Amino acid sequence: MESSDDLRPATIAVHSGRPPHDPDQPLNQPITMASTFVAGGGREYGRWGNPTWQAFEEALGRLEGGRALAFSSGLAAVDVVLDLVANGEKVVAPSACYNGTLLQLADLEARGRVSTTLVPVTDTAAWVEACEDAALVWLETPSNPMLDVSDVPAIVAAAHAAGARVVVDNTFATPLGQQPLALGADLVVHSATKYLAGHSDVLMGAVVVADEQIWTVLKGRRDLLGAVPGTLEAWLALRGLRTLPLRLERASANAAELARRLAEHPAVDRVRYPGSGAMVAIDLPDAATADAATRATRLWVHTTSLGGVESTLERRTRWASEAPEVPQGLVRLSVGIEDVEDLWADLAQALDSALAGNAG
Repeated sequence: MESSDDLRPATIAVHSGRPPHDPDQPLNQPITMASTFVAGGGREYGRWGNPTWQAFEEALGRLEGGRALAFSSGLAAVDVVLDLVANGEKVVAPSACYNGTLLQLADLEARGRVSTTLVPVTDTAAWVEACEDAALVWLETPSNPMLDVSDVPAIVAAAHAAGARVVVDNTFATPLGQQPLALGADLVVHSATKYLAGHSDVLMGAVVVADEQIWTVLKGRRDLLGAVPGTLEAWLALRGLRTLPLRLERASANAAELARRLAEHPAVDRVRYPGSGAMVAIDLPDAATADAATRATRLWVHTTSLGGVESTLERRTRWASEAPEVPQGLVRLSVGIEDVEDLWADLAQALDSALAGNAG
């Protein structure tokens, strides 16, 4: 096929990672169920590679403008990147971001593996200052769950001037919303469980890099630790990736309309919406109001995780490990691809019900 430079993202998503267009070749990459391969090639053992993973990696790598590696989960991908940091070195990370990342950093710091400096997502000056003696700078933008946005180019420049690598968690934006490698980042992390797979049926992660040496190091760590995806999961993630542009287009349009309407609802103190993408967060007056609203929906599903075709919502601070700066009444909305009028009708009646209960 043509190089990714010649094709637009929607076309790359559909056409990358397929078998050659030769007679009698399958149109789709098959699921290769094999734990071992015949000797003499570069694969040999099932932990070292699989054609189904590699098809997913090719497609995601082309979308992100780098080379991808698939992992058993998003947290496995986070772990292998943090393992690049030597003992005692410093990691700079957002003070409020994906809970799993913060928990991994806290665990590493408690064991004396790394030191961690946490910085508010939008405080660029604080990021620049914190970069001075860092080994790794971890960005997540838009952030989970408050949807704050970082100045990636400015922070990348400061980090590189200090000799630090930069990783960007691109799960919320997806490669259709931003390509961090093109902005100067060294690594990109995804929870493929979310938008890439897109159907709430896959647990998988990925790392994308521009540098071949870093890719080789991470591949070696994956081979050694065994944090590899199942072949069915990889096949499902690739199948989901094919429709990412369509799903995200519809979900983003829904999110923009819902954000507009939510801003006018009397129960909502604040709407957090970065202006694009399919994630919205709202601040309700308190935890009780937020809990009442999440219990009152009929169409929206009260559950954790995000990025599926169905709309879900969650009060994030129901988890004791959530970052302290996340408001108690914050409800994170993962907007799906349903009809926006049905989504609004259900959300509005839930908010009305919660507001009435709070007033009573």
